[in-house]
Amino acid sequence: MLIGLLAKNAILIVEFAVQRRKAGLPLIASAMEAAKLRLRPIIMTSLAFVFGLFPMSIATGPSAQGNHSISIGAAGGMVSGVVLGLFIIPLLFVIFQGLQERVTGAPKPDAGNGADEDHGPIKNGINTLPLPELA
Repeated sequence: MLIGLLAKNAILIVEFAVQRRKAGLPLIASAMEAAKLRLRPIIMTSLAFVFGLFPMSIATGPSAQGNHSISIGAAGGMVSGVVLGLFIIPLLFVIFQGLQERVTGAPKPDAGNGADEDHGPIKNGINTLPLPELA
């Protein structure tokens, strides 16, 4: 679960950075803005995870030692993963996106209306197919 939450955070940061990059922001600015935008949800999710482990860390009884080890390790992993991820993921995005753009060229900014691509019957998230008549 710990790895899944940290991976989800990284994926969301990269997705937001790609969207900002396609919107025309410079590479570093798009990575920084993505990290800023995702900061609050990442912190909220991570704190909920850590606080959920708190009862295990203060457990008593015959299996308390095992519970303490698991909960403290998982909480420490989450906190350190979030702190490192907020700095490392945008840095890796800048490095690898920069390499990709050197090979393929910088992305063209989106017009925002989808006019440059054919999306079929879906325009701006709205289905433009005619509705069937109800009898």
